[in-house]
Amino acid sequence: MSTYLLAIDQGTTSSRAIIFNRAGEVISQYQIDLTQYFPEDGWVEQDPEEMWSNTLLCCQSALKMAALTAKDIVAIGISNQRETTIIWDKKTGLPIYRAIVWQDRRTGDFCKSMTEHKIFPSLQAKTGLLLDAYFSASKIRWLLDNVPNARERAERGELAFGTVDTFLLWRLTDGKSHATDASNASRTLLFNIHTQEWDKDILEAFDIPAAILPAVLDNAADFGKTEASLLGGPVAIAAMAGDQQAATVGQACFNPGMIKITYGTGCFVFLNTGKTVLQSANQLLSTVAYRLDRKVTYGLEGSIFSAGTIVKWFRDTLKIIKTASETEELSKSVPDTGGVYLVPAFTGLGAPYWDPDARAALLGLTRNSELAHIVRAGLESVCYQSYDLLGCMQRDGVAHLEAMRVDGGMVVNNWFLQFLTDILGIPVQRPACVETSALGAVFLAGLQSGVYQSLDEISELWQASATFVPAMQKDQRDHLYQGWKKAVARVILKPNFG
Repeated sequence: MSTYLLAIDQGTTSSRAIIFNRAGEVISQYQIDLTQYFPEDGWVEQDPEEMWSNTLLCCQSALKMAALTAKDIVAIGISNQRETTIIWDKKTGLPIYRAIVWQDRRTGDFCKSMTEHKIFPSLQAKTGLLLDAYFSASKIRWLLDNVPNARERAERGELAFGTVDTFLLWRLTDGKSHATDASNASRTLLFNIHTQEWDKDILEAFDIPAAILPAVLDNAADFGKTEASLLGGPVAIAAMAGDQQAATVGQACFNPGMIKITYGTGCFVFLNTGKTVLQSANQLLSTVAYRLDRKVTYGLEGSIFSAGTIVKWFRDTLKIIKTASETEELSKSVPDTGGVYLVPAFTGLGAPYWDPDARAALLGLTRNSELAHIVRAGLESVCYQSYDLLGCMQRDGVAHLEAMRVDGGMVVNNWFLQFLTDILGIPVQRPACVETSALGAVFLAGLQSGVYQSLDEISELWQASATFVPAMQKDQRDHLYQGWKKAVARVILKPNFG
């Protein structure tokens, strides 16, 4: 019996397909960059048709590169950028508007107005989330109110909503399956994480018809089969998970207290809290980590909007580097930033500040400031933001952490990981496979299809390729971090941080 598993990893900046063997080793992969559009300040959009065509081409290309066919693939697992919102016509499958990306801030004023609504006091308790433009609910409302005839069509049952996982599933199954999983549903601000159902009161408050919503399944479940012509034969789609939850599975963080950070476009700290919904008093989010056999494991998450975005900005917009790998040598070439701090609030600040109106700033520049100082300040800012989040978790009563598992594109940079461990003050472990979102998706698909029998079996496959330990003195760490806090205070518009 073949034991190859295919991951679809549809992220913010690219679409990827990766084929793994049973041991979690990459057999082949194919990736295509995804275009982002910025039509107005704070608006971020993508083309769902480009998402779909890229995803399909990636799958076909990964199979070809590995000299495999659809018959060789046991199952597909999907990992996706979360909160990004798409509405499409049920008959044609065509989107009514571009995808509104999770980073988009266009609904910030609407969210502020919702604080006066009677639903507001119960939102966090029900959903684990804060009222913010980050999540899908206000994006859905905007689409229904701003696309001609969208609300009327939605109320007639002609339209379907989905996050990226749901849209891809619809296309892969030729419209036969309109479903999502519990982890993606928990990021919409419409899903009650205690009852595990769409919340009627919240839907009414946001004026969203229930008819457009997908069914909510476990993370490992029967999501349907691909339409035969797409990959040369039908393949079971056996798992779906939001990228950070998938990365948590890929990092084998299955026990309460285990924690990982993913450094992709944004940065996401995710702590397994087991059966307990830990409601944060420090601006963090309670969410579904994964749901298996109807049993829910919860997590506590902190989200930073800009991490890899900073490197992409250096490369593609400022054009001060040609490749991301240059940031490591540039950062090593100077002993410090010379007092320069970059606050990367390109689309506002996430946890723990949650200020959608803050904007990025480069502070502390002098005549002696060089390119290397600015690049290093960009990488350092990601570490300081990570420390912000751990501080929030500690104030929420989380016990001292023994180690941090890290993944994502930025963790190939050894200088970055050493500075990270120095600022966090705890060891940082880089796994053998840094593509943990894709790996988590196939682990879940393998569970559903019988390739793996248990989470314990999956845990045994996880391996660290490198461990970084702190070498910085506490007084130096405190001095650098205080400089960061002063820099943030210069750009933030509401002083709600610790």
